[in-house]
Amino acid sequence: QVQLVESGGGLVQAGGSLRLSCAASGRTFRRYVLGWCRQAPGKEREFVAAVTWSGIMTRYADSVKGRFTISRDNAKNTVYLQMNSLKPEDTAVYYCVADSAVVTSTSWDYWGQGTQVTVSS
Repeated sequence: QVQLVESGGGLVQAGGSLRLSCAASGRTFRRYVLGWCRQAPGKEREFVAAVTWSGIMTRYADSVKGRFTISRDNAKNTVYLQMNSLKPEDTAVYYCVADSAVVTSTSWDYWGQGTQVTVSS
């Protein structure tokens, strides 16, 4: 089992920035792909970003390309999501996710509890 704990969510004005963090624990014998999904009020969960073990391969949803950056620090077992130029439509619960391969749907094997991001206009 892998446990994922997000932090860093909060309230921010449109155009502002936040950085989310996710600490992973549990299994240490797998080089998991880590990522982020989100769920806005009244909507289904959607993929946001993913990064491989090496950190050299990343994937982003079209809606966040150029604004969000995913990164990881394997020594700290932590993945980050730097969110810049935030828009009200970015308001959602953000979930840290993990799997053995890149997943761009919401079918990740492991999920965190979520952290709320609210962007005001």
